[in-house]
Amino acid sequence: MEKKKVAWRFSSLWSFSYFRRNFKLFFGRASGFTLVELLVVIGIIGILLSAALFILNPIGQIQKTNDAKRKSDLAQMQRALETYFNDTGKYPPSSTLAPTYRIVNLNNQTADWGTTLFSPYIASLPKDPKANQNYVYFASADRQSYWLYASLEMTNDRQFCRGPGDPSPCASLTTNGIATNACGGTCNFAVSSSNVKP
Repeated sequence: MEKKKVAWRFSSLWSFSYFRRNFKLFFGRASGFTLVELLVVIGIIGILLSAALFILNPIGQIQKTNDAKRKSDLAQMQRALETYFNDTGKYPPSSTLAPTYRIVNLNNQTADWGTTLFSPYIASLPKDPKANQNYVYFASADRQSYWLYASLEMTNDRQFCRGPGDPSPCASLTTNGIATNACGGTCNFAVSSSNVKP
């Protein structure tokens, strides 16, 4: 009988020791990372983030969004100006006050971009999405034609004044005596009345 007790004690000590050794091997090592492992993981995350930024191009997306807003704003202004022309037979005069060329409304007030001073033709005059840029409005002396200018950010736009991919200033700027940077950037996009070219 004594042999059975010894075998049982040996067996229980052996299993406890085995469990303790394996627990220490398994959990003792897993409780932390080596410097090399951390550097490898950080390197992989950095490569993945760089690839994601390259593919998504957030700055390009913001520029594209801003340019789409500028085109939409000028299209709304065109509709408002044509309605004004239908009512009065002339386009509104332009103010040449520095630093921007703006619209003069029916009450002879110069309307700043972003204000409601051109109602009822448009709820509020649009404002360029960038704080340091603005739109430029210029009307001919007889008020039978107008030009609206903006500065697009994307350099590969197909609707530049001078044609696809040419972000040079619009040729009509010099004809009208307007500085090429009156928009706050290069005035490279324009819309105009149907009787003149932008």
